[in-house]
Amino acid sequence: MKILITNDDGYRAKGIQVLVNILKRYGEITVVAPKYVQSGASMGVTMGYRPIAVKKVREEPGVVWYYLDGSPASCVKFGIGNLYTDGLPDLLVSGINHGGNYATAALYSGTLGAAQEGALVKVPSVAVSLDSLDPDADFSVVERYLPPIFEKMAWHPSRRFGLTYNINFPAVPPEEVAGVRVCKQGVIRWVRELYPYDPGIYERKGIDHREIGITSLPEPDPESDEMYYVMGGEIVKDPDNSEETDVELIARKYITVTAHSILTTDQREQRRLRSIGLEEILNPKA
Repeated sequence: MKILITNDDGYRAKGIQVLVNILKRYGEITVVAPKYVQSGASMGVTMGYRPIAVKKVREEPGVVWYYLDGSPASCVKFGIGNLYTDGLPDLLVSGINHGGNYATAALYSGTLGAAQEGALVKVPSVAVSLDSLDPDADFSVVERYLPPIFEKMAWHPSRRFGLTYNINFPAVPPEEVAGVRVCKQGVIRWVRELYPYDPGIYERKGIDHREIGITSLPEPDPESDEMYYVMGGEIVKDPDNSEETDVELIARKYITVTAHSILTTDQREQRRLRSIGLEEILNPKA
């Protein structure tokens, strides 16, 4: 099996190292991951004829590593278009993301965006996340349970176009997992997202600004009209989420598996718009 692996936390993140160690038993792995953190990139691509740096980092038995200084979706484009020249990979796996990608957070996720890029070209694609932002998180729950989930899904593949599978693991010891649930996407939103920037924020939060692609920190200029803000915020769950949504199940220590589609047409609304005569504006009934 030929497996393409990427993420949005960058090629040096612990999560992608763990993912490679889990999956290398199943086939030949090619890693193409961002040079720097690309969280929130969704399915965005690096455009505008900007030169994109690519480097082969290392090669080990069954695994070759590259970084690309661009978005996760761009990493997938490069891997499929430039490295798999004799045919598509058999599988794309994106992750393991540091932080949950359940509910409507999936709309922003670079982890999910990379998987969607794979689905767009008919490569079976999976996104894997752990509900912990700790850069040195304990991934033992993923190491224990991803292999049987992976094997079960591989034995029963779907051939439908545009599917991506979004797997989220609670950040708990393996023995505390309540089970595995196939579920629907919940709804969350962010409040107080943008707040004033000050240069000391990275030191206070223990972040190396170079790891997120910032080579030099901006200094607010009192003579300028420009103001700097940073994005953070707090997550609020929608009160209408059912108990069987991913966001509620993760809170109850379940591993969640959600099937997403890159085809987003709302067919029920499509039928309603026809029923009110929208198509008859230029094509009136006889």
